[in-house]
Amino acid sequence: MAVNASRGFSLLEMMFVVLIAMTVTAIAIPMSGNILGYFRLSGDARAVSNAVAVTKMRAASDFTRARLYFDLAAKTHHMETYVKTGTPGWAVRGGTTSLSQGVTPGFLALAIPPPNTQAAIGQAAPCLDNANAVIANTACLIFNSRGVPVDTTGAPTADDAVYLTDGTGVYSITAAASGMIQLWRSGPSVAAWVRQ
Repeated sequence: MAVNASRGFSLLEMMFVVLIAMTVTAIAIPMSGNILGYFRLSGDARAVSNAVAVTKMRAASDFTRARLYFDLAAKTHHMETYVKTGTPGWAVRGGTTSLSQGVTPGFLALAIPPPNTQAAIGQAAPCLDNANAVIANTACLIFNSRGVPVDTTGAPTADDAVYLTDGTGVYSITAAASGMIQLWRSGPSVAAWVRQ
């Protein structure tokens, strides 16, 4: 009885498997790029939301004002507290955090803010330096020692928000007059805000 010792795959079978693998790869690569972009934008939005919450808590724990200083041009943010002793002024606390590649501050063509937040869509008011001069290309979310968002004069405000986008979606981090911090998401062209 003779046994066929030359078992294996034919060239045609090998080519068919390679063709299927290439097709699956061609479909998966663009999808994985979109997924990675979504995770970058979502992750940055959640990081900024957490930074706002920490800033609010720092103001309360230090019995002073604290602000999240957002450099819109450099795409970075950090926390600052107001020092009352010595030379009064804003002092940086902790390190600076950069946004991910492809994520920028902005709200694209959206014209309506998330419901029950701002009167008109826009980044938070610009930061002021220690001489009370406006710092260009910045946005500051300031909290008093009670954890209430305030403007540069110390008056409570409900207009604080930071908007982030990667061109495929927009995230908003808002601070209500009550001190409640919310994270919102919308599509890029029509304002359909969903709380996250």
